[in-house]
Amino acid sequence: MIIDIHTHTFPDKIAGDVIGRLSRAAQIAPHTDGTNAQLLASMRRSGIDLSVIVPVATSPHQVEKVNDASVRLCEQYGGQGLLSFGCMHPDYAEYAQELKRIRAMGLKGIKLHPVYQDVCIDDIRMLRIIGRAAELGLIVITHAGEDIGFPGKICCSPRMCRHVVDEIGIFPFILAHMGGWRNWDEVPDALGDTHVYLDCAFSMGAYERLPGSTGESGTMMLSADDVMRFIRCFGADRILFGSDSPWTDQAESLAFIRQLPLEDAERHAILGNNAAALLGLKADS
Repeated sequence: MIIDIHTHTFPDKIAGDVIGRLSRAAQIAPHTDGTNAQLLASMRRSGIDLSVIVPVATSPHQVEKVNDASVRLCEQYGGQGLLSFGCMHPDYAEYAQELKRIRAMGLKGIKLHPVYQDVCIDDIRMLRIIGRAAELGLIVITHAGEDIGFPGKICCSPRMCRHVVDEIGIFPFILAHMGGWRNWDEVPDALGDTHVYLDCAFSMGAYERLPGSTGESGTMMLSADDVMRFIRCFGADRILFGSDSPWTDQAESLAFIRQLPLEDAERHAILGNNAAALLGLKADS
């Protein structure tokens, strides 16, 4: 089973506006229109069995609405290979009750985005949410490092993530973008001896900026050698395949992992078995 642990979609009626706004802010072109239908089409082309959608609440009043929508998405598209996490915002007052409701509704985890939410990941508001999620057995996935749409703004550095781990202990904690987008040099020393998982979403190879943008086109992220160093530091059992669709092409992200010099068991672990274990699904033998 191939599982993409990090994707994004939006309701059809707002997908175009949201994707357009995010694309202009980041100065990168999307690879789908942000709808569930196009993600499913991408999965069919790529041979991906399951995609996990990780929604973000950018304000406290969105939390319950987004979580309800996540449940409906799972009910409507679960049989086709889409699964959604819930969300949480650091300023949502009834976080403990809502986390309990998230678990009761069958959602497997929550997404946090410290940059969009303008709160550091080791702020007490985040720590309270993460601690309660850990008690409930929920997976916590967070944007880590810089965000391409907010250059220079870091609310989730590797050292901040280390503080979270030291405070909370062992729990299913996924750091997106290989532990810290554009903070990659700090990740191994800060987190190599912890239990955290890294997803490789929007971290591998190069990305292309929109024509006419002010940024450099074809900007490199991590090379194959770089990714292998992360795998050897953290172990293949702590790396998760993610594409960040629509911001990278799922097929290209998958091809990047497949060309790495890995043992078959390591490749199977990264492409699906690790995520299956976290999600409580049957892994490939």
